[in-house]
Amino acid sequence: MSSIMVCGAGVIGMCTAMMLAGDGHEVTVLEADPQGAPTTPADAWASWDRKGVKQFHQPHNLFARFRQICDAELPGLTDRLLKAGCVWVDYVAAMPPTITDRAPRPGDDDLAFVTGRRPVIEAVVAAATEDQPGVTVRRGVRIGELLPGRSALPGVAHVAGVRTTTGEEIRADLVVDATGRRSRPAEWLAPLGARPPEVEAEDQGFVYYTRFFTGPGLPQRKGRDLTPMGSFSALTLHGDNDTWSVTAFTTSGDQPLKALRHIAAFTRVMRACPLQAHWLDGTPISDVLCAAGVMDRYHRYVVEGRPVVTGFLPVGDAWACTNPSAGRGLSVGLIHAQVLRHVVRDNLDDPAALVEAWDDRTERLVAPYYWNQVAADRVRVAEMTALREGRTPPEP
Repeated sequence: MSSIMVCGAGVIGMCTAMMLAGDGHEVTVLEADPQGAPTTPADAWASWDRKGVKQFHQPHNLFARFRQICDAELPGLTDRLLKAGCVWVDYVAAMPPTITDRAPRPGDDDLAFVTGRRPVIEAVVAAATEDQPGVTVRRGVRIGELLPGRSALPGVAHVAGVRTTTGEEIRADLVVDATGRRSRPAEWLAPLGARPPEVEAEDQGFVYYTRFFTGPGLPQRKGRDLTPMGSFSALTLHGDNDTWSVTAFTTSGDQPLKALRHIAAFTRVMRACPLQAHWLDGTPISDVLCAAGVMDRYHRYVVEGRPVVTGFLPVGDAWACTNPSAGRGLSVGLIHAQVLRHVVRDNLDDPAALVEAWDDRTERLVAPYYWNQVAADRVRVAEMTALREGRTPPEP
């Protein structure tokens, strides 16, 4: 039995911890935010303040791959989400009218998924984690620095645990960084003498304006979740417990559209969108929530064929994160957690082989989603900018 530490108690950190504990490891989850998860969906939305997750009350979505991995690796979690009021989404059931052959196909059911608002999803995952044997969650604990251990490779630093900001030393056979977008690996690794990971980062300059609603029934989906509307895009998502969200996102250089932060302007613009206007026909449960400064950022921990550190692996957004327009973050993060579980299962006793296997599978199975999103972001920004400036947009 090994001891594994997961830094970060977000959705992906807790799912990673449950997977690893399911393989018999003793897992400790450390979370800087002190407040525990509320027990009801209403309280999770209204009173849970996750200061370390700035996108906590922004739109989130779960895709079919998330549900498939939950059913394979974390049985019962989908049922918990449904019990908390999360809803099924089936894109096959909302085919456009141009598709006349609507006969079922083998595998249609694989495309259905369960989704909800981020605070509700996280509260459900937190409760499941508390019930998972082998997992201890400690909230209000901040990581001060990483503890050095005996090198597994000549000249390569090894991590053997963490020292908290209060001076407590906690040893572990593996430290998993699940601190999300706030991760600071270079700052943690430099005191160990480790080379910095390879980093690529860019800010596409997207700005998001979102309002949440509730009503007696979810809005009918007449178009895609994400619809380009010239110099902005409209995003509409179903949530849990008869709630939903409406988002307009654009670029920070679009001065007129900064008025979207005001309710009257937001309402006027979204009412002019024929496939989304009826999504405003509900009772608002938030003001217009703004988010900006969302980086596309990627880390690689094997540089020129050699690990920069052993005993330390990032997962999910701590490894790579993108702007949230496609809503893939949690789903890609869970793919990565599944990858981590499998490489730990096969390689934990060999730290060098562990990081090499993790890098190989991450690059093959997870990184393509990151680079696909970056490419899509660049194309959409160029299109938005050209339209704003009165130029012909580039070809897709």
